[in-house]
Amino acid sequence: MNGSLATPEIVLALCGMGILLFGVLRRGDGSLICSMLTIGALLLAAVLVAGGAFGLAFEGQFLTDPMSVFSKFLILAAAILGVVLSLDYNAREGIGRFEFPVLMLFATLGMMVMVSAGNMMSLYLGIELQSLCIYVLAAFARDDVRSAEAGLKYFVLGALASGLLLYGITLVYGFSGSMDFAAIRQALSDPTRVSEGLIVGVVFVIAGFAFKVAAVPFHMWTPDVYEGAPSPVTAFLGTAPKVAAMVLFLRVMVGPFGHVLIQWQALIEIVSVASMILGALAAIGQSNIKRLMAYSSIGHMGYVLIGLACGNAAGLRGALVYLVVYVFMFLGTFAVILAMRRRGRAVETIADLAGLGRNDPALAMAMAVFMFSMAGIPPLSGFFGKLYVFLAAVQSGLWTLAIIGVLTSVVGAFYYLRIVKVMYFDEAREAFDRRPASLSVVAAATGLFTTFFFIAPAPVLNAAQAAARVLFG
Repeated sequence: MNGSLATPEIVLALCGMGILLFGVLRRGDGSLICSMLTIGALLLAAVLVAGGAFGLAFEGQFLTDPMSVFSKFLILAAAILGVVLSLDYNAREGIGRFEFPVLMLFATLGMMVMVSAGNMMSLYLGIELQSLCIYVLAAFARDDVRSAEAGLKYFVLGALASGLLLYGITLVYGFSGSMDFAAIRQALSDPTRVSEGLIVGVVFVIAGFAFKVAAVPFHMWTPDVYEGAPSPVTAFLGTAPKVAAMVLFLRVMVGPFGHVLIQWQALIEIVSVASMILGALAAIGQSNIKRLMAYSSIGHMGYVLIGLACGNAAGLRGALVYLVVYVFMFLGTFAVILAMRRRGRAVETIADLAGLGRNDPALAMAMAVFMFSMAGIPPLSGFFGKLYVFLAAVQSGLWTLAIIGVLTSVVGAFYYLRIVKVMYFDEAREAFDRRPASLSVVAAATGLFTTFFFIAPAPVLNAAQAAARVLFG
């Protein structure tokens, strides 16, 4: 039992408190300095994660293994890029306060605790830490009615989801006799201890996680929150928390509840199919690009859940690879959305992209890459993300999931390609304002990853394989 395994989290917490004190005591605007310090703290945490050992700490409540390390790197990368995206936006919109990066830092800390949870209590502690920070971030533009509405909706529905999750944890504890993941798994290896009450508890736990990943039917908050929250918050909300919640989803369902796979597999299949179908169909009629990305995100989580429904190492590997691909596509798309400004005002409709191919060829090319990738067109990274989950479904005999996945991908391609058509073939509108270097850096970095992933996918595939193997011995 080695407490030093939590060094990255402890250091990140101390850095967060130090930056908070600095922001409070500094006279004048310290938002830029606090943002830079936050990026430095996140980079330091990544270095500590890379140099850490594997094992259990705090009586088994905290664990580090290849899966937690894999997800922590992805969470930290998304958080760093999210802070970078906020630098210029917050200053222009008048919300450049030092609390913003501090809240992102503590939300990231909560996510790191989530993916290292080895116990139901540490799991809930991590979820609530990141949730409380994101509730505030969603409503951070306090003078904007849409932002206040987004924060309130997310808070109210998030409280409901937390109640469902807590009720599920209570039932699991009551019928298994433990909150420790390993002990629950051992208890459920005895078929006589798998009661109806425990299965009901598992269903409530699934409902709580489904809300966190915005899967159908717990997706209702997503479009309004994505549209109303400040765009950098939406970029962050759509990536890092999704990764943390989905990794926790995978770990809990395959770990503690792995022996009752037959009881929850069909439910995951239904949620996956519903998410893919709604994500594909509901996005067609959207004119606001942030709402379109909200429905797109719901669909992508449906594809990731195919990997969980498979219930084997190949499925989990496909799910983890898809998460990596998704994070970079989503952040890159929001770098372009943040660059959509005319005369100092942000614009958000798809029609505002008209003629971008002539006014700003580089930005249009980046957006086209992300749209083609989300549509699953080879050789971009999005194609490989879908390929691995569909192959896992076929190998597991889940042909229905694979077929529906392919069909919804075809439907989804319609609205992704429509954006490309608007950029290159519609009559040009007034050019966007000069974009800041920070957006160009994020768009270029994510665009290069998305474009050239096929050249050297081995590092991601090997890391995902090692992470998936942890849960299957």
